Amino acid sequence: MGKWDTLADQATVEKTMAALKASGITTYYVGTGAEARQKFFELLPQGAEVMNNSSTTLIQLNIVDELIKSGKYNSVRNKLMAMDRKTENRQMQMMGSAPEWSVGSVHAITEDGHVMIASQSGSQLPGYAFGADHVIWVAGTHKIVKDREEGNKRIYEYVLPLENARAMKAYGKGSAVNKMLIINQDPAPRLNLILVNELLGF
Repeated sequence: MGKWDTLADQATVEKTMAALKASGITTYYVGTGAEARQKFFELLPQGAEVMNNSSTTLIQLNIVDELIKSGKYNSVRNKLMAMDRKTENRQMQMMGSAPEWSVGSVHAITEDGHVMIASQSGSQLPGYAFGADHVIWVAGTHKIVKDREEGNKRIYEYVLPLENARAMKAYGKGSAVNKMLIINQDPAPRLNLILVNELLGF
């Protein structure tokens, strides 16, 4: 295993969770993907309006299908897919940016309590930063890094090549780190992070 896909040890997880708590991010630690999925749906009320952002982690946990196909949730993604980008772009931007719940994953988590999310389009960033009333992220502990400098290295050296390959296969074009969100502090009790002791996503 390489540096960027090695699960963090228990001491590092505990240190990071304490720092995240101090930053206003409620953090849960679970041992398996199955437990992460269970915790996710414990946090998300049935009937909630939810925007699921692009996330390999959520796909691997079969969370996305539950959100958009079960009928138990008010899926913003389903509504967006039925709209016309040419004529309804403004409404689509507003719906995606300020849902009741915004869910997905992150690309790096620093030991001193910061969260880093890279994006090509930036579509998921408004909800995470401010627009959503509640946020749920699910991330494997291999995403824990020492600091923001190491987080940048992880994103460019590890995440971007994998996301580029995924985008080429899915869309026929590559990806890029065009925008970056770094959350240092959030005083509102709205951010939830489920840390998983399992290699999920990248």
